[in-house]
Amino acid sequence: MKIKAILGGAILFSVFGVNSVLAGPHWTHEEQAEWGAIEDTSQSVVPHMFPFATCAIGKHQSPVDLAEHSQILKINRLSIKYRKDFPVFYNSGHGIQVNTSLEYQGKLKIGREDYPLIQFHFHEPSEHVINGETFPAELHFVHVRDDGKLAVLGVLIEVGEENETFQTILDNMPHEEGERNEGTGIQINPLSLLPHNRRDKYSLAGSLTTPPCSEGVEWYVLAEPISVSSDQLDRLISFYSDNARYPQDLNGRIVSTPR
Repeated sequence: MKIKAILGGAILFSVFGVNSVLAGPHWTHEEQAEWGAIEDTSQSVVPHMFPFATCAIGKHQSPVDLAEHSQILKINRLSIKYRKDFPVFYNSGHGIQVNTSLEYQGKLKIGREDYPLIQFHFHEPSEHVINGETFPAELHFVHVRDDGKLAVLGVLIEVGEENETFQTILDNMPHEEGERNEGTGIQINPLSLLPHNRRDKYSLAGSLTTPPCSEGVEWYVLAEPISVSSDQLDRLISFYSDNARYPQDLNGRIVSTPR
């Protein structure tokens, strides 16, 4: 059974940053320092009592400062094969999110492996930083294979020219947590949310940036940001602000940097 068929309903591929198919304990970005200690009161056995423990004890956590311990390394060839779609506009309760349709064929090709695009969502401010510099916002394209393997493509966002596709998302996004706006007949192309330069990128092994902070995620962050207008950034903040995880320790990992 396709993973999108399993997750494509109202259940949490609502997942902001891909959480879990099943709803877990409540969490917020304000309490991120305590994510690992949040207890699932419906459970009575460790480790199930602490479903987000990886957030505290994991050694390959995301996001990070992309300029730390970076080297020019050869990485797998990345090919972005997104197509137009009639998506679902979804307010996850942790951010604004766009879920691709069940029939969507867009994907990220890493080497010879295909990773279907499942959803994309926004953080304000950025989660990844470069030499300590935080960007106004960040966009994450989340890809999940049928075997559950994850890859995330990150796009940093700066203030500048208006982005027409981002405006369409803002105009159609529900304001209430858990609400979905579907069947709109509105078509968008995720490629219009990518910078012109898609070759230069940072890469490292990481995790989900929200609970349960699962590791084993392949991360690619494009070096060139996209721009949105100051009014569009204000609109984004009107939905959610400060929904970003702080940079985590690299713990010996190497970040591959743009050539």
